[in-house]
Amino acid sequence: MTKRTSAKYKIDRRMGENIWGRPKSPVNRREYGPGQHGQRRKGKMSDFGLQLRAKQKLKGYYGDITEKQFRRIYAEAERVRGDTGELLIGLLERRLDAVVYRAKFVATIFAARQFVNHGHVLVNGKRVNIPSYRVKEGDVIEVREKSKQMAAILEATQLPERDVPDYIEADHNKMTATFVRTPTLGDVPYPVMMEPNLVIEFYAQN
Repeated sequence: MTKRTSAKYKIDRRMGENIWGRPKSPVNRREYGPGQHGQRRKGKMSDFGLQLRAKQKLKGYYGDITEKQFRRIYAEAERVRGDTGELLIGLLERRLDAVVYRAKFVATIFAARQFVNHGHVLVNGKRVNIPSYRVKEGDVIEVREKSKQMAAILEATQLPERDVPDYIEADHNKMTATFVRTPTLGDVPYPVMMEPNLVIEFYAQN
């Protein structure tokens, strides 16, 4: 299991944005950074700083993936012909923990990783406990029968702050979801602007 290195609200404060659109995010009250000098950190960022922040924001959004894992995903996107930024987003959205989160089976991406890790999820009828497992188009993701009445799941499906995107068909009565297609950047319901093009620039230069 990838180590969760930062609390989700800490990531929000560091980025200065409510990257998951959560109503309790501290950024809703204070837009400046953490620490006693947070309010003074409003200077103009260098190109490197902008690229680094774009990478940290995207990496943080998917549960603060480790740098090694994230670089591996980038390298895979770069190898395929096409728009590397779009391919990067597509690969991130095909992670099993991301699909579980998008389907609203759990409230946060961190909970999705733990949920998969603890063996609560089936893919095409087989238990998969690897959060980074790559889902394919047409795959059916299902909450295990024993786990369907967990309070956390029932609460998550009722959350008003986000909807299930159209590239996933979710049935909350049966607790199943079908991954219909790989999304493009414009399809993904990010609460803040993600800039995969800057992430690509960062890795191209570093």
